[in-house]
Amino acid sequence: MNSLGHKRWAIPEGFIPSQSSFADPALTSHETACILNAGNKTARVRITIFFEDREPAGPYVVTVPPRRTLHLRFNDLKDPAPIPHDTAYSSVFESDVPVVVQHTRLDSRRAEVSLLSTVAYAEA
Repeated sequence: MNSLGHKRWAIPEGFIPSQSSFADPALTSHETACILNAGNKTARVRITIFFEDREPAGPYVVTVPPRRTLHLRFNDLKDPAPIPHDTAYSSVFESDVPVVVQHTRLDSRRAEVSLLSTVAYAEA
């Protein structure tokens, strides 16, 4: 399959709640970036996190094999530093091959779970 997507993506909305109503890891409040690499080469993706009141964090580097997807929880990013909870942030993804990025948030601070998902902004 030919490459699909773009090399630069942005998710302006980011927030990881520190509270969850459930102990089950699948229902822990989290943010996820779903990265699709439909091409024939491994994607090396650098993620930079931007904040309202401090310098950016990153880069966080992940790889997505050819013709695969990666569901990356922002909660799991640790190196160079964990993403702080209860803090507004934005993220920029820069890949060496075209990919597609989708953003999802699960907010389980209340038993009535909220789920939001949207395709990130892509730079042509």
